Amino acid sequence: MRYIVVSLVALLLSGQALADVSGTAIVVDGDTLSIAGIKVRLNGIDTPEKDQTCKANGLTYSCGYDATEAVRKWTYTKEVRCVGDQTDRYGRLIADCFVSGYNLNARIVYEGLGLAYRKYSKKYVSEEDQARESRRGMWAGEFVAPWDWRKGKRLEEQSGQQDAPLSCCKICKKGKACGNSCINKAYSCSKPPGCACDG
Repeated sequence: MRYIVVSLVALLLSGQALADVSGTAIVVDGDTLSIAGIKVRLNGIDTPEKDQTCKANGLTYSCGYDATEAVRKWTYTKEVRCVGDQTDRYGRLIADCFVSGYNLNARIVYEGLGLAYRKYSKKYVSEEDQARESRRGMWAGEFVAPWDWRKGKRLEEQSGQQDAPLSCCKICKKGKACGNSCINKAYSCSKPPGCACDG
């Protein structure tokens, strides 16, 4: 009996804790939930911080807010089950979470709303590869990895200039690209670069 108590104390002090938490989730941010008063950090992934921005098609958008809202939408009024066996330095349970029959961690990365957090786990690398190849979510534009953003790295701002398009909305085969449309090659373009591309 004494051995079991000592083992249990050693296990808890080492940051190891087997937990299966279920219930309605309060979404703290894209990779952190609170279920029944227990903070849960989603295992193996990292999402943009709430106030982090990304760029797509020359426009800046709130990718941190988007990730948080997507997780909120996916979990709203649903039973969320999180299973983990470790806690982080903030006391959060590190867990894989499931809702409506799918792995929430995997879906976030697959949809391009977060990245595989390779520093801690390689579990969701294939979902990240699929998101990158399909240019879903953040992969449709430019972003700073959340772990670098927390260290102070930001997207470079170009004063007064729009970024070159990341993908073409229109291919100009007979004319030339001008903003988001094609014009005759003999005309001069006075529009800023858009999503149209020369073909």
